[in-house]
Amino acid sequence: MAPAVGTILEFLKLSEALKRELRHSWLSDGRRESVAEHSWQMALMAILVHPHLDEPVDLGRTLEMIVVHDLVEALVGDVPYFDTSERKRLKQAREAQAIEEIRERLGPPTGERIKALFLEFEARETPEARFAGALDNLEVQIQHNLADFATWTAAEYALIYDKIERPCAYDPFLTALCKAIQAEAEAKLEAGGVAPERPAAPLG
Repeated sequence: MAPAVGTILEFLKLSEALKRELRHSWLSDGRRESVAEHSWQMALMAILVHPHLDEPVDLGRTLEMIVVHDLVEALVGDVPYFDTSERKRLKQAREAQAIEEIRERLGPPTGERIKALFLEFEARETPEARFAGALDNLEVQIQHNLADFATWTAAEYALIYDKIERPCAYDPFLTALCKAIQAEAEAKLEAGGVAPERPAAPLG
């Protein structure tokens, strides 16, 4: 067996953890969403949305970034956006260590490419990274909208505003999609007896 075959096979065994790592999001049938399911939905969104963007993006690179962006969670787990525990404070440092471990496990040149994609996504400086970052936030709210309102926490009520608006503000179609998702979220809040309320100061 060629060394690369063994390396890839062992890494795929590690990445299987993303199918088991659960997020703070529930599906419409009451089951919690896995990290892998979140990434898949983001990838589908990229395929559907990218033709409508004002600024062209490389779809292939965007999809690579989407697949890679939460790969570190196979090693360190998922931390919800609104978490205030020690895990949240250490999240960035732990993920930096995790992507280094991933780079080493895969070896050159694949490890370097995976790390570069992860860092590009985190920096949000390229058209592809901005697009993927916007989808990352939008997918979360779409899934919340599909879930039973009983799964929402009070901390999530205001996240339908600035948290998803800011990443989408650079593009008209993403802005329109964001507003449609917000409208569904507001309707869900009202149906649950909660008055939608935009926070006085930006979130995050």
